[in-house]
Amino acid sequence: MIASKATYPQRSSIVKQVLAAMIQNRPLDASPNQPWTTDSVSDVLRSIPSLFFHSPRSIGRQKGFRHRSPLKRRNPYQEPDRFHRYRDTQKVELGVEKAMEFYSWVETQFGFSHTEITCREMACVLARGNRLKGLWDFLHGMARKGGNGVVTTATITCLIKVLGEEGLVNQALAAFYRMKQFHCKPDVYAYNTIINALCRVGNFRKARFLLEQMELPGFRCPPDTFTYTILIGSYCKYGLQTGCRKAIRRRLWEANHLFRIMLFKGFVPDVVTYNCLIDGCCKTYRIERALELFDDMNKRGCVPNRVTYNSFIRYYSAVNEIDNAVDMLRKMKEMNHGMPTTSSYTPIIHALCETGRILEARGFLAELVDAGSVPREYTYKLVCDSLRSAGEADLMGDELRGRIETGIENRCKQLMKVKPIMMNRIPL
Repeated sequence: MIASKATYPQRSSIVKQVLAAMIQNRPLDASPNQPWTTDSVSDVLRSIPSLFFHSPRSIGRQKGFRHRSPLKRRNPYQEPDRFHRYRDTQKVELGVEKAMEFYSWVETQFGFSHTEITCREMACVLARGNRLKGLWDFLHGMARKGGNGVVTTATITCLIKVLGEEGLVNQALAAFYRMKQFHCKPDVYAYNTIINALCRVGNFRKARFLLEQMELPGFRCPPDTFTYTILIGSYCKYGLQTGCRKAIRRRLWEANHLFRIMLFKGFVPDVVTYNCLIDGCCKTYRIERALELFDDMNKRGCVPNRVTYNSFIRYYSAVNEIDNAVDMLRKMKEMNHGMPTTSSYTPIIHALCETGRILEARGFLAELVDAGSVPREYTYKLVCDSLRSAGEADLMGDELRGRIETGIENRCKQLMKVKPIMMNRIPL
């Protein structure tokens, strides 16, 4: 059997040497065997956040991983205690220091001329390290040194995206308005990026203000399909996460209103737009509206995918209409609109076990394994306990049991290759 090749990009030897020296806090070697290129310099800078910084999604979030609250807006000047809890400040300081040292070292020692790509990667390192004052000093210095070709609209847009992921929305908005200082003009992608960052923290008022600005007659950056899709998806997702029925109704109404405006202006919604609305309607038990959108989707020639069918499967399983959920699963396979995975079978199996249809649950579990997927451990134990309670424990079969347990064990081994490293690297 031929071993599958790794999908991760292979780092060159010079990149590995520099990263090893950074991690061990050793001085950089001035005699590499290979010349520095834009790709190698970018690879080093891109690897620093993953080696020295903690994931920004853990900051401002709850401990649970199944039902996460919306990303909370952060103020780096008023969170010293929380910041120390989620990040090792010494490692962050070391990472930023080594990044700046490497950036100047490769330029002075080897005469490397930094490009827009390397400048962008260095700015992202400073943004992920929350060094905001040093970030703007660095960008102004690069703009004076390299002219208008180093700090571009793409650089500021990437910076806005990183700041938004960190929860620093006010700083991302400031970066959007400071584009003029670097003689950059925001494009549609820049507007979409800042609107997405605002929606992630629930600032829909400012996001709608930017959308209305884009909709003005003659504006040079008119909105596109992605602009409306970002707002529609955020309305559905944020409204459901609030847990307030009034807020859910209001947000879902806003999403449908934007969808109608989008159609009135002549935009063609894609599968992501439909999936956001269908998922929001199914989770709020508005199945008639969801089916109406599903029919409209097919009439317009927009092919549904697995995400579309999974929304209906989850709804029908939750309201105990299991036969309709099974019909949706079969229809997805017959129409070749996607390959069912664990997320497609799990709601059906759970609903069958809750209603006492144990043999059918076992059949769907076997079908899931035959399709090449590994069920969740809780789903597997649920079916085993249900069969044992019904006195049919032998129906699981040694072959099926062995395949499932082997798959779960391999998945746990793969996870434990990374989890101990993360636990040792970030003390909580």
